[in-house]
Amino acid sequence: MLRNGMFSNNLFDKSLYEYERPQPSWWEASADKNLILDATPLRSEEHCDIAIIGGGYTGLSSAYHLAKDYSVDVRVLEAGHIGWGASGRNGGFCTMGGTQISVKNQVKKFGLEETQKFYKAQVEAVELVQNILAEENIDAQKQGTGEMVVAEKPSHYENLKEECEFSRDSLGIDCRMINQNEFRETHYDAPHQHGALIQYPSFGLHPLRYCRGLAQAAEKQGAYLHSHSEVIEWRKEGNKHVLETKSGKVIADKVIVACNGFMPENLNPKFSARAMPLQSQIIVTRPLMDDELNAHNWVSETPAINSRNVYNYYRMLPEKRLMIGGRADFKGTPEGAQKTAFALHQTISELWPEWRNVGVDYDWRGFVCFTSKLRPSIGRMPDDLSIYFGFGYHGNGVNNAIWTGRELARWIVGNNDKTNSLPAHLPKIVQGITPKFPLPSLRPYYAKAGVGWQQLKDKFDF
Repeated sequence: MLRNGMFSNNLFDKSLYEYERPQPSWWEASADKNLILDATPLRSEEHCDIAIIGGGYTGLSSAYHLAKDYSVDVRVLEAGHIGWGASGRNGGFCTMGGTQISVKNQVKKFGLEETQKFYKAQVEAVELVQNILAEENIDAQKQGTGEMVVAEKPSHYENLKEECEFSRDSLGIDCRMINQNEFRETHYDAPHQHGALIQYPSFGLHPLRYCRGLAQAAEKQGAYLHSHSEVIEWRKEGNKHVLETKSGKVIADKVIVACNGFMPENLNPKFSARAMPLQSQIIVTRPLMDDELNAHNWVSETPAINSRNVYNYYRMLPEKRLMIGGRADFKGTPEGAQKTAFALHQTISELWPEWRNVGVDYDWRGFVCFTSKLRPSIGRMPDDLSIYFGFGYHGNGVNNAIWTGRELARWIVGNNDKTNSLPAHLPKIVQGITPKFPLPSLRPYYAKAGVGWQQLKDKFDF
């Protein structure tokens, strides 16, 4: 039995764990004000089949599919408002990825067939998001077709061309190259671009609108959502899980842990040191004028990243605001956030010189979640088969978390055995709990060293 809340031993500054305070993001400012959720704090003792810790994409997708497809009695406990965490503050890239293992290393470690299986699941995950948007009539401001990796050097273009050929011919990924001239005409013109790789299916969306729309859909199907209901104690009583909040209690047969970068490490030691939160920060400019857009011939809504190892991600939002994000510091202080926001503004000046004086209206930050094996982790605890989990999306949670939630729902309902066997259709790359990080309090330093090494590779182009 553990008390004292999820984050009594925070890896980062306490300002990143203020559940009562929404992030000052463009997404919060532009969310659908007419969307009403029944989600209220838990204020009583409740019983259910499955309790879910975390009200982001993984938890909401699990709840949605459990209630909709299997009529399971399910409750979601979220420490902040619904979508408070990464699901409501990310860049809105519904794109393939989910791992930091290169494609060729995936083939080397898992084999070609399993790597093909993984990317087939990635495509399925993007299509699942599209289907939910359509079926539930969610206004998530869907934008663009595909995702671009923009070559910042001619040599990068050649490397991307080789990657595209392998991905298309060996993995069946729908992708193509765009040369520098075509890119200039169909996307934008800037000194840093030397063409791009574009792969499908991918698109951009408003992440908080999508998150709240999914939450509303889950409620419509019969799931109970509880906002501002941080779990402060988790214990077993016989075969039942007891989850206590400040004002209520849920007693459940099974639990899904769906917290990603906000993993409840002090709540249950089984999850201690499994995840490495890594800060990412985003800024959004004021709306750009037509003459400013024309200065760089910007005509694209396609999400993009650049070809660095420590890359920036960016896209033009429907309001003609430029959104750009990148890695933040390793302490998480407000002062560090100010420095990162300034650096991102400088990046705009470097990449698009004609926009050097464009002001920034919004900046905010959050976590992406890494694991020790640099891959997603989906499974259930070997020593307690009533605990399931899904986390570690490495910056690609918009689709991966939704797919994971659905797969957890299918698994829980369809699994009647008493072993820890994993569903055969899950790619091996995502299966099971990843090892703990050694000396876990040093994780921010591991992250700093890893990012520093990648920045060195960028600097010397190796």
